[in-house]
Amino acid sequence: MNVSKNVTVLPARKHARGKKEDEEITKLRVAAYCRVSTDSDEQATSYEAQIEHYTAYINSHPDWTLAGIYADDGISGTNTKKREEFNRMIDECMAGNVDMVITKSISRFARNTLDCLKYIRQLKEKSIPVYFEKENINSMDSKGEVMLTIMASLAQQESQSLSQNVKLGLQYRYQQGEIQVNCNRFLGYTKDANKRLIIVPEEAKIIKRIYREYLEGASMLKIARGLEADGILNGAGNEKWYTSNINQILRNEKYIGDALLQKTYTTDFLTKTRVKNHGIVPQYYVENSHEAIIPREIFMQVQEELIRRRIIHTSPNGKNRTFSSIHCFSNMIICGGCGEFYRRIHWNNRGKKSVVWRCISRLENTGLFCDARTVLESTMEQVLITAINQTLCERDDFLITLQHNIETVLFHDSDQVLASIDARLQELQSELLKLASSKADYEHVADEIYRLREEKQKVQLESAGRDELKKRIDDMSTFLQKQSTTLTEYDEPLVRRLIEKVIVFEDKFTVEFKSGVGTEVEDNPI
Repeated sequence: MNVSKNVTVLPARKHARGKKEDEEITKLRVAAYCRVSTDSDEQATSYEAQIEHYTAYINSHPDWTLAGIYADDGISGTNTKKREEFNRMIDECMAGNVDMVITKSISRFARNTLDCLKYIRQLKEKSIPVYFEKENINSMDSKGEVMLTIMASLAQQESQSLSQNVKLGLQYRYQQGEIQVNCNRFLGYTKDANKRLIIVPEEAKIIKRIYREYLEGASMLKIARGLEADGILNGAGNEKWYTSNINQILRNEKYIGDALLQKTYTTDFLTKTRVKNHGIVPQYYVENSHEAIIPREIFMQVQEELIRRRIIHTSPNGKNRTFSSIHCFSNMIICGGCGEFYRRIHWNNRGKKSVVWRCISRLENTGLFCDARTVLESTMEQVLITAINQTLCERDDFLITLQHNIETVLFHDSDQVLASIDARLQELQSELLKLASSKADYEHVADEIYRLREEKQKVQLESAGRDELKKRIDDMSTFLQKQSTTLTEYDEPLVRRLIEKVIVFEDKFTVEFKSGVGTEVEDNPI
């Protein structure tokens, strides 16, 4: 005997709490989420309007109670990492304090498909629906997730399109030479009412100090420690200075009034990941875009010094010695036998303490045999006093040599070369625009532009080197003309200013001045 099946449909009940009929039905705790993504006045109004709307909307339902309005103001929706209110709302849902979430649209909730579906599914596990007003979608409906997947994908495409439009807008402004700089951590500049860079005088003094001390021979670490000792704050407003802070300041072209645009670029519009631009996307170099703090010739001298200090000296065995400014004689004294630097050593010989300088080959296993003499620091000081006094005694001959050196330096005129490079770069820019607009291959033009840019920088560095040499020659000439008496005691600032290096031999010292002249000092070894 067949028995027909009897199916009874039990419709869903909005508030199935398992309570008795005579008990009061618990109201649904509803939270609203709203977000605006810019800080404009128009969007700010929308932000306030959304809060008012959801407060009234939830209160208009007698079986609902307001569980809170969570609002993020001025934050992008492409990911949820920085949306504090959104994350707080999710936490409240997970804690069981919210029964339902309502929001304006999918694009307000999330433009990232992955994030959107992740949180909706997370809430569904807690039986918490999300209702999207604009699309009229309830995430608990049978068609909800299918519709949400489609709608969220469309929203993600919209975000990608918006990101592309922003990129194109930025590139157009870059081509017009309009620069965008975040001045919150940028020491030396701020922005005026028209968002143009203007100098902050007190901060500019710090920048000038850093450049001056670096050219005077101070290491980045020594400069940083000096700034800390004087209570000077870095660009981020912190008391602690790092060598990376000094390095960035010394290399930043904005301090000479130029700007290299698009140093970094966004690789993923969802994660907002930015990486250094090594030629993957175009860069734009704008000359004289704003007022300079550092003269161009000083900046180029610093760039030359940065290159020089990377490898200050290569030993005969191939080992590279790095720059040091710990002592006045560091990187200054060189062994005439093996070509290594001398290093400062504290001696304690039979209870007699002394400070001496010894060839590194006698201190390290460099693979080179060297029996170079050891020099007392006091002896080295006396050698330099003698060397300077010898130039003073023979000042007429030295002044003639210095004048000849100046004429040799001035013979090299880089202005004409730079003008020729700039003219060719202008031609290549026009050619590049034509090829790019016709979608033709412009790789060869790009290669030529990069080659000329490198050549221009090389010429500028060489010019800066000649300017620095001329300055040193002028400095030496001024010293010889104004110093009326010989030195009677060691003068460290004067030695730092005038002396380039000292080569130690068995029975003499060769002292070379920064101006290019030199002299020999006879001496007996200790």
